[in-house]
Amino acid sequence: MSAHTDPRPPAGDWLGTPYLTFHRQGAIAICTVDRPEARNALTPAMYFGIRYAITHVDSDPDLAGLIITGTGDIFVPGGDLGKSGADDWLDFETTLGMDVTPFDTLRRARKPVVCAVNGLCQGGGLMMALCSDLSVVSERATFRVPELLRGIADTYYAQILPHVVGPVRARDLMFTGRTLSAQEALDWGMVSRVVPHDELQDSAIELLTRICQTAPDARSTVKASLDAHLGLFDRIGMATSLSGPEALEGFQAFKQRRSPAWVPAELRRDGRA
Repeated sequence: MSAHTDPRPPAGDWLGTPYLTFHRQGAIAICTVDRPEARNALTPAMYFGIRYAITHVDSDPDLAGLIITGTGDIFVPGGDLGKSGADDWLDFETTLGMDVTPFDTLRRARKPVVCAVNGLCQGGGLMMALCSDLSVVSERATFRVPELLRGIADTYYAQILPHVVGPVRARDLMFTGRTLSAQEALDWGMVSRVVPHDELQDSAIELLTRICQTAPDARSTVKASLDAHLGLFDRIGMATSLSGPEALEGFQAFKQRRSPAWVPAELRRDGRA
């Protein structure tokens, strides 16, 4: 955990929240999500802090690239739907229409970003892994797209996933909310490589070091071409969904650990989906 305890906007290597750390290891920066009490669920300030970390590395001549990772057995499970009140300088209600997420920033980043996925990876965490330059994952990692279970029409996933895994597998992931193992994610082309858990950080550093051997201007040109393949997503449709009644019911059901009201009575299950 960072020595800072008072949430405040980012500045320098401070990412604006005590739940993110920024560590320099020579020319490599490591951003670590460290909020074990909430299983690394991201507050808006944490989303914004990761976005800031990417631009901070891009503008720092002493840094060549960035690694994003988590702690314990969790990488990132997505946004904090429990809204615990942490990081109260930036909250979901006032930022719902703001682009605080780092996904587009990852896609545009000039310097390479590698995700070192140490465990559970879903929602916004999986989107970060998909939008980064490459992802190296622990053999223990698991992957999931639970947004439709929460009443959210995530058009970003609907745009990106078919280009990465194909439309049939994209429907499987989004419509069922199923969990993929690290090996399945590798086989489906969602991640770059799987390594033993204890070798994850060293492997991520080695991978980022290899990327940094390539010419930055030429790499940026290739990256832009690859990014164009992914295309744009329906921002208006997603914003409408986020403020709609299904997302509200999905949020309430999540907090109350029950099936949402849209699930037929005979098909409801105890606990969260």
